[in-house]
Amino acid sequence: MNDGGAFRAGLAVLVVSVLAVLGPGFGLSPWWISLLVLLALGGLSLDAAQFSGRGGHLLAEALPGGEARLRRIAIHESGHLLQAADDQLPVRRVLVGSLACLRAGLDSGGCTEFDLPASTKLSLPDLRRWSRVLQAGGCAERLIYGASLGGADDNRLLGRLWGLSGYDVETAQREQRRARREVDQQLRQQRPRLEALAEGLLREAPRLGRAAPPAQSFPSPLGSATEREDRKSTRLNSSHSSVSRMPSSA
Repeated sequence: MNDGGAFRAGLAVLVVSVLAVLGPGFGLSPWWISLLVLLALGGLSLDAAQFSGRGGHLLAEALPGGEARLRRIAIHESGHLLQAADDQLPVRRVLVGSLACLRAGLDSGGCTEFDLPASTKLSLPDLRRWSRVLQAGGCAERLIYGASLGGADDNRLLGRLWGLSGYDVETAQREQRRARREVDQQLRQQRPRLEALAEGLLREAPRLGRAAPPAQSFPSPLGSATEREDRKSTRLNSSHSSVSRMPSSA
């Protein structure tokens, strides 16, 4: 069970415990408490089996306020896309929202996929390109919202790329700070383009209760970040969310 699933299970146990103690005092029958327990456990099991523990995110994204949630994910992924296009890193696909990621077999709120680098040991120019692209999602969020909720997986991956290439931590951090400054400046200059791209991604994002939109084709290169290596090896995922992975929040 992931951390989110464990939290929801713990919350369900807490609610049931409170009801068991206080319910009789308010005239709540033990039978109703038992029924609530069964419904809560059944809901958690269904969520884990069918939606990888992301059922709450799917529901939140389908509600009226869900568009704002998805827009933040789209902003994050659009930052990756713009920077990847500038750095000529081709992108396989971009996914916005929990439903799109679940359909692709990913446990994330948003994702951009790249081909993996040909070698695990990258040259300094290549590391600088990846540093810009992988940090661009968080930079885009900070530009629009003032803070970044996604990008933790991007940063971990970026740290691994620098480590595998033989650079020390001090050099890696210095170069990443330099890359962030460059991306911040570029995104400020391209803010209208960033927001227009995000709106396009948002229109294409599937949501529960809404007909699936036609697949969007992007000019290549697309661009974007990578969050983790999934399924063995033919690609890099970035989410949102995570992530980003956007934390589905992203």
